Amino acid sequence: MWLPGTKTASIIKKGGGNGLVAVAIEKDNKGSRHALKWAADTLLSRGQTLVLIHVLHTTSPSHEAIICNINTNSPAASPHVNITKDLFRTFHCYCSRKDIQCLDVLLEDMDVVKGITEYVSYAAIENLVLGQASRHGFIRFKSSTPSNILKGAPDFCTVYVISKGRISSVRSAARTAPHASPLLRHIQILHDENARESEISSKYNRASIKPSSWQSESMKQSQLGRRINLSGRSCMDFPESDSDISFVSSERPSSVRSSSVFYDYFDLHARNPRTSTSSDHSLGSTRMRPKFSDLSSTDISFSEDSRRSSVSSSLLNVDEAEADMRSLKLELKHTLEIYTTACRETLAAQQKLGELQNWKIEEEKKMEEMQLSQEAAEASVEQEKARSKAARETAKAAKRIARVESSKRESVEVKALKEAEEMRKQLDNLTQNDKRYRRYTIEEIERATDMFSEARKIGEGGYGPVYKCYLDHTQVAVKVLRQDSAQGEAQFQQEVNILGCIRHPNMVLLIGACAEHGILVYEYMAKGSLEDCMFGKKKEKEGKMRSWKVRFGIAAEIATGLLFLHQTKPEPLVHRDLKPGNILLDQNYVSKISDVGLAKLVPAATAGNGTQCCMTAAAGTFCYIDPEYQQTGMLGVKSDVYSLGIILLQLLTGRPAMGLAHQVEESIKKDRFGEMLDPSVPDWPLEQALCLANLALQCAQLRRKDRPDLATLVLPRLQILRDFASLHSSTSSDQGPNDH
Repeated sequence: MWLPGTKTASIIKKGGGNGLVAVAIEKDNKGSRHALKWAADTLLSRGQTLVLIHVLHTTSPSHEAIICNINTNSPAASPHVNITKDLFRTFHCYCSRKDIQCLDVLLEDMDVVKGITEYVSYAAIENLVLGQASRHGFIRFKSSTPSNILKGAPDFCTVYVISKGRISSVRSAARTAPHASPLLRHIQILHDENARESEISSKYNRASIKPSSWQSESMKQSQLGRRINLSGRSCMDFPESDSDISFVSSERPSSVRSSSVFYDYFDLHARNPRTSTSSDHSLGSTRMRPKFSDLSSTDISFSEDSRRSSVSSSLLNVDEAEADMRSLKLELKHTLEIYTTACRETLAAQQKLGELQNWKIEEEKKMEEMQLSQEAAEASVEQEKARSKAARETAKAAKRIARVESSKRESVEVKALKEAEEMRKQLDNLTQNDKRYRRYTIEEIERATDMFSEARKIGEGGYGPVYKCYLDHTQVAVKVLRQDSAQGEAQFQQEVNILGCIRHPNMVLLIGACAEHGILVYEYMAKGSLEDCMFGKKKEKEGKMRSWKVRFGIAAEIATGLLFLHQTKPEPLVHRDLKPGNILLDQNYVSKISDVGLAKLVPAATAGNGTQCCMTAAAGTFCYIDPEYQQTGMLGVKSDVYSLGIILLQLLTGRPAMGLAHQVEESIKKDRFGEMLDPSVPDWPLEQALCLANLALQCAQLRRKDRPDLATLVLPRLQILRDFASLHSSTSSDQGPNDH
């Protein structure tokens, strides 16, 4: 059932609009209020009409719809009208402040969605606004009511769903309304009647009443039940404010006179009272037929006197009401001015309070930051103090250590200077007083060498040429220093100082010297150097070098002479240039070490430890120089052990020194060591040769600390091999030299 009702006198805006706007409202729903505010701000303008629709849920359908004034407490009014009048009144106040006219429609139906959609179709409403509650949706009976109305509304109606003041969803119209709304005709009739009523009231106020004018059909119809509220509102006019969203209506009793229009609701073809949501122009004509009657009385025959007394009484009531209205308006205006002033002062005070609170918060933050900065600065100062104190303590300790080290260094320097002075004195004494070698004059040497004849020249070394001659009826070798050799002078003096002080069977004997011209006189070694015997012109001539027994003996003699140099006093001597060219052989193949010009004195503190050494410039012959000494310049007694290892490998293989250690090591790993032995020696004892090869590889290790000690490991093993060779010589037909 539809129960449409009117509240206003001037319902539509003059000039008309292009379509009705309706807002569906619900009791106790904030969504309805947000929907009304959004519609008033967006779709409506001042003086325009807004249709308020509310649905009452019933359990059984009815077949009538009544348009009545909800502000009337008429006994004939429906009970539902009296129940819902407060609901509509809450929305009227807000509309009155916006100068928007309201048309209240109360629907009664079993299905809320169908009731709204069918009424929208019947009334040709082109804009429908629904409120979306935060929890329950539009209608409290079903949470999905807005979405169902979106689907079921006719296609000429634009449906808006509003949630919290914003559009949640919208469905636009697909076409225009197929017929004019029946509400527009009803609204226009009521608007005309309201205009006539206003004109009559104005005439009564001027006290110029014409009784005959009240006999018009218009007045009769008005008295019969279609009187319209003169004010057009159910609450007092408030100043319009966009920010005021109050929906509470005035509790003052309304002076609006009620009028009702009944509609017989029937189906000409005996159909169900409801029809499809898609409507056409015939819908209103077939379903609605207006019939006017008075709700307060069925008897509409009045006498002329009764009408005149009613008019007089009405005029008096109107005057009193207007006087009260003017008084109330003045009082309300004054109250509103006071209220507005108080609100402004309150707002200003709140703003000031907010500013003060913000300022207080900012100041507190600044104080906290300043306090944190101060604490950080204090902590930093403390840290700096601690660092400064620690630095001072460290500086004091460093000064103490520096003083101690300086004292120690000074003591060591003084001691070293004293030792050097004593050593120099000792060497001077040896040079001046030692009579173990003879001093020759240049004339004696020139006569002996036939003025250094090329015929007497037997060799040329890095030091200078070597001549063979006789001095004092003794065959000697004369070594002459080159005139352009600055380093040779130092080597010459070094060799004189060393060989003039030592005597050993395996060291070349220095017979004499001519210091003024850099000439040394040695004992003559008939077989030359080991290099010549193994790799030079004498290789084919010297048959003795083809005996492994001779080679074992030479190995032991070289180690013996080398150990003698390492054990000299007060400081050990390192040869630094041990090689086959500096190993000389006499007539009986006894080997002797020569050319000690590059020998270096090693401090006594390092003599007992083979891994310790002294710094010096690298010197010697490539392939025989200690690799560690060549890289670091650190010299030690084990530097000569490396050179000895290479010489031992050459005695076994008869091959050049370049890469020899690696070749022998690989042959041993591959069990092909026999192929590496010198083929000129036919009867190698393989076991003893392998033992000598392993010893030589140990001596030729790249790292000094990995090499064996000469006195405790190398020489004892070589002596064992020499003894083995001597024993083998005594039982063999091929006898070796007796010296071995």
